[in-house]
Amino acid sequence: MKKRLGIISFFVLILAGFIINWNYSYQKGLEEAYIPLIENPSGNYLSSERGVFRQATFEFNYSDMPVDPAHERTIKDYYKNRAYLGAPPSIPHPLLKGERGVGGTSCLQCHQNGGFVEKFKAYAPVTPHPEMVNCRQCHVAQNSTSLFKQVSVERINPPGVGKGANNALLGSPPMIPHGLQMRENCIACHAGPGAVKELRVSHPERINCRQCHLPKEMTGIPLDTTKILRQFDKLNE
Repeated sequence: MKKRLGIISFFVLILAGFIINWNYSYQKGLEEAYIPLIENPSGNYLSSERGVFRQATFEFNYSDMPVDPAHERTIKDYYKNRAYLGAPPSIPHPLLKGERGVGGTSCLQCHQNGGFVEKFKAYAPVTPHPEMVNCRQCHVAQNSTSLFKQVSVERINPPGVGKGANNALLGSPPMIPHGLQMRENCIACHAGPGAVKELRVSHPERINCRQCHLPKEMTGIPLDTTKILRQFDKLNE
C-alpha cells in the first residue's frame, strides 16, 4: 500500500510540475518583446529604430507601391535642400497662413505617412520623427537659395552612393554613413514614392535594418584596413 501511494505521489508531483512549468511558459509568451539596455562603459548609446517598428504596418504597402519616374526625388535635390551636410532640410514650399511651428495639425497632414500632393506635383517625404510636432524649431522656410555673404566654411562632400560606396567588404551590406539621431525611422528616407531615387531600398519589408547594416563608427575597421581588405577580396575573386 505504501509503495502504491509512493508511486501515485510521484506522478502527482510530476503532473504538478508540468502544470506549473506550462503556466509559467504560457504567461511569458504573453509578454511583449523588448530590447534590454546593456550598460556601456563608454557611455555612448545608439538610437533605437523605434520609428521603423512604429510604422511597421506600412512596410508591405511600400513594397507594393509603384515607382513614379516623373515625380522622383534625386540625391542632388536631397542635398540641395540642406544648408550643409547633416542639416535639417529647409521647407521648400509656402507655409500655411499663421503656421508658427506646431506641425501636428499642418505639417504632419502630408509628412507623417507621405503621399502625392497635387498642389506641388510631388510626393511628400515622410518624417522619421512624427512625434516631434514643433517642426519650425529645426526646419526653416526657404526664403533664398543663395548666401547673402561669402563664407570660408569648408564644404564637406556627402557620403557616396551606389555599389561598393559604403561597404566594409565586397558583397557585404552597406554601412550607415550618417548618425541615427532624429533618423530612427530608416524607411522614411529609404522606401516609398517619396524616397530619394538613389537611396530607395529593394527590401522595405525587412524592418530590422541594423540586423545587417552597421553604422560606420561601429565597425572598428580603420579606413586603410578597409582598402587592404577590399584589395584582398579582389585577388580572390
